Amino acid sequence: MSPIGTIKTYPNNPRVAKACIAAAYNGLEFNVEQFDLAKDRTPEFYARFPLGKIPVLESAQVDLFESSAIGYYAAALKEDSPLLGKNAVEKALIMQWVLFCETELNSNLGGWLYPLMGFMPYLKPSVDTATANFKRALGALNSVLLTKTYLVGNDVTYADIAVVTSLFYAYTKLLDKAARDEFKNVTRYFNTVANKPHFKKYLGEFTLCETPLKYTPPKKETKKKEAAPAKKEAAPAKKEAAAVEEEPKPAPKPKSKLDLLPPSKFILDQWKREYSNNDTKDAIKWFWENFDPEGYSIWKVDYKYNDELTLTFMSNNLIGGFYARLERAHKYAFGSMIVRGENNNNTISGYFVIRGQEVPFEISDAADFPSFNFTKIEPSQYEEKKEEFYKYLAWDFEDCVDGKVFK
Repeated sequence: MSPIGTIKTYPNNPRVAKACIAAAYNGLEFNVEQFDLAKDRTPEFYARFPLGKIPVLESAQVDLFESSAIGYYAAALKEDSPLLGKNAVEKALIMQWVLFCETELNSNLGGWLYPLMGFMPYLKPSVDTATANFKRALGALNSVLLTKTYLVGNDVTYADIAVVTSLFYAYTKLLDKAARDEFKNVTRYFNTVANKPHFKKYLGEFTLCETPLKYTPPKKETKKKEAAPAKKEAAPAKKEAAAVEEEPKPAPKPKSKLDLLPPSKFILDQWKREYSNNDTKDAIKWFWENFDPEGYSIWKVDYKYNDELTLTFMSNNLIGGFYARLERAHKYAFGSMIVRGENNNNTISGYFVIRGQEVPFEISDAADFPSFNFTKIEPSQYEEKKEEFYKYLAWDFEDCVDGKVFK
């Protein structure tokens, strides 16, 4: 059998298994080659695939760069393929589940799993939100599968191929028996479909998760104590023509006005570690026990033009763009900003903790600073604002869809 094209990817990628399984059901196959992101993204590669992402499909007929599109292509190569539905209703339902994989399963699973594997920075509020969203999606899927063996019709379709390959890492790396029991219908469905011959050929033999991956903070490097230098013998008496004593060197000038402020008992870096490595409730308790209102200030931050915001992912990108221009402020500030609402009806807001009592030049100099309102929270307001402050740092709003932390 001649391959229908070459998929380039990293090893053991379930997204590639999706395309290979779809091809196998149609009696077809792909050639799969390993791809080294560091070496193989040549100018020629970018010319064919401008995003530079993998997996990609190279073929005489078409070049494709999204795994769902590659899988769909494999399913569609057979005329009237049952993988894509027998009528308009089935085709629409299959497309619904493919989109469900991308928007509800893959994005949230990545936000949960990748920080634990070290592929992304570990920010506990982000991971907790992704975990909750993924489990919410599993709950919805569990309800649908209460009376179904397959998602659409009475046999495997591309919907099942997309969903099961999207669930693979969850069931092998994150969901232990207790978690699987919470979603019994999904677990039964996953075991049924994943153990079919075409699935086993490309997913391989697998074992369900027994011990979920957990975050392990990186070990702090300990500097070895240097051996004390040997005592030098007393220098001989200086001759009358001894060298003139060196003039004392001037103290280095501070890089920021904030460096001239009196020392504070509140250590910002320690707070950032507490926030990153602990449950937000525990971190907030530490915050209020150690916060220094004379050395630091708290600010509510709101985007001025919320009525102009459109898609939520674009709003979140706007936060990221603002943070990118605050590079000089990392030493002096911490912030958590979130997107609340839905597409074409959302807002950006959050809280910042800043060294000193004013918004410093390191923040106000950012090009998009004028697009945000910074409102100072006075110490007399702390008690009434504590709950809101916690919610913004924990992303604990029902309408919270995304956010970013500045550390």
